[in-house]
Amino acid sequence: MKTLDDLLSEGVAGRRVLLRADLNVPLDGDKITDDGRIRAVLPTITALREAGAAKITVMSHLGRPKGAPDPKYTLAPVAARLGELLGTTISFNETDGDLVLLENLRFNAGETSKDEAERQAFAQELAAHGDVYVDDAFGAVHRKHASVYDVPALLPHYSGYLVAKELEVLSKLTGEAEQPYVVVLGGSKVSDKLAVIEALLPKVDKLLIGGGMCFTFLKAQGHEVGKSLLQDEMVDTCKGLLERGGDKIVLPSDVVTATEISNDAATKTVGIDAIPADELGLDIGPESVSAFAGILTGAKTVFWNGPMGVFEKRPFEAGTRGVAEAITKVDGFTVVGGGDSAAAVRALGIPEDGFSHISTGGGASLEFLEGKALPGITALGA
Repeated sequence: MKTLDDLLSEGVAGRRVLLRADLNVPLDGDKITDDGRIRAVLPTITALREAGAAKITVMSHLGRPKGAPDPKYTLAPVAARLGELLGTTISFNETDGDLVLLENLRFNAGETSKDEAERQAFAQELAAHGDVYVDDAFGAVHRKHASVYDVPALLPHYSGYLVAKELEVLSKLTGEAEQPYVVVLGGSKVSDKLAVIEALLPKVDKLLIGGGMCFTFLKAQGHEVGKSLLQDEMVDTCKGLLERGGDKIVLPSDVVTATEISNDAATKTVGIDAIPADELGLDIGPESVSAFAGILTGAKTVFWNGPMGVFEKRPFEAGTRGVAEAITKVDGFTVVGGGDSAAAVRALGIPEDGFSHISTGGGASLEFLEGKALPGITALGA
């Protein structure tokens, strides 16, 4: 796979660069609530500009529009923020200018089409914007989409700094990771994390499980979980994992419950054998945070993906905060696996430099760790 450094050594002066970025940021109306993904692509854009690229055309998706323009998903706020961060003007969805951001790729049905001809036709349109292609959208490399998979076949192609960094970091988690190796998984569904649990269980010393997914495991142990999130169809699978995992899998011993998810919810902290029948478990409890932190203290390698509770609401943020802060104290290699975990770090005000790496790709990170071939990476290596 050729990298951005290869492109710079070959010479980019006077050439048009088509850059796939992952600018899929969370929005509250037209306000960006976390610009982490925009900041992540700045080193690649800056290097290309300083090397004299004639024109840089940046492209990205945002959200899940249905293959047609939708004002709710416009990249206009992103264009404004990108311009602020670079200290320059971005030409938004225009052809003029030496730094251009195209409108949301998913406004065209060809971007995500399962029909190869339709996807490739859109790729041809995109490729017309560049002499060379650089992919720095790690968060999208697990998608077989036109801008990720088909465009590289049409232009000389290179990985950007972010993609190269992500691959380097995640490879350390799948190879000979330094022991003790602790993985922390949260989030809502066991089914979303099943493949990564199965892939990592043989490699890790401990697998700590919180978030909504822990209740399916607790049910598998015979506990009643009230109205907590539960995947009934996964209970037997969790039983099997607990049998195979032995003492590697560590579940919460207490949880925070409430009857509603709100900032002023009345909460209880109860043991896992005392979850009220009419309440939901919405965070791991203080005893669990302490136990998880104790295990993390001795770790040399940590991978964390998924919050421990509904951290967006104040009464249920303590579990995620406590575990995140424990990870920042680890004397070793610590990786936050993108998505909601990265958002939680920023939302809770935890210093990002407390972690060795914060991934920009939740789904892509997980699929890489599962050992799957990622279409965008395959395309760059071709």
